[in-house]
Amino acid sequence: MKLISLHLPKTAGSSFRTTLEEVFGERLLCDYGDRSISKPRLQRHKEVLASALDVAEQGLSNYDCVHGHFLPLKYLSLADSEPCTFITWMRHPVERLISHYHFWQQTYDPELAAPHHKKVIEEKWSLEQFCLSKQFRNIYSQYLWGFPLENFAFVGITEHYNDDLSYLSEYFLKQRLNKHRMNVTAGSSARQGLPPVIQLAVERFHAADMQLYERALKMRKSRNMTS
Repeated sequence: MKLISLHLPKTAGSSFRTTLEEVFGERLLCDYGDRSISKPRLQRHKEVLASALDVAEQGLSNYDCVHGHFLPLKYLSLADSEPCTFITWMRHPVERLISHYHFWQQTYDPELAAPHHKKVIEEKWSLEQFCLSKQFRNIYSQYLWGFPLENFAFVGITEHYNDDLSYLSEYFLKQRLNKHRMNVTAGSSARQGLPPVIQLAVERFHAADMQLYERALKMRKSRNMTS
């Protein structure tokens, strides 16, 4: 059984990666090289379809788990040849945006930053400008192109990280997991610091991601009722 773990930005994926490293060791493939979201939509979609064909042909015989920033469609065809379990974590979209903004402020390196990161820093974008930018609109939906949320066997909620990690360890990984918190930046209840009118505008602007997040919460509630 292959575990395919999508790391949506600023949803505790770095913390979770450390846990996966302890579980899988050298059998873990960290896939962070695509930088898909920084590319034009058509290019991004063409590339992921080509990558999906490559993965289907070559397989992943040397790995038991994949984790990283990638469009999950890349690995969907792998499930035609061997059992795969897809998992991810989500966070309230406004909290995620605020965390993403502050993380970029804290980690900017002009030598390494992607073009859109440079633009935000060098043009001195405000938090509101970042949250209402078309470039970062509905990030979850951009990642999940061609991949329904229900394809995930598990969607953890970052606001319930410890409880959901315990559930994952019991029902999927079948072992006790160490809990790590890495790259923790502003976000927890940070949206309360936004004026209500701005918060509402951001939620409306990212309506597709808000709907995905609400569906993920319902999935979490349903699994907890049956476990």
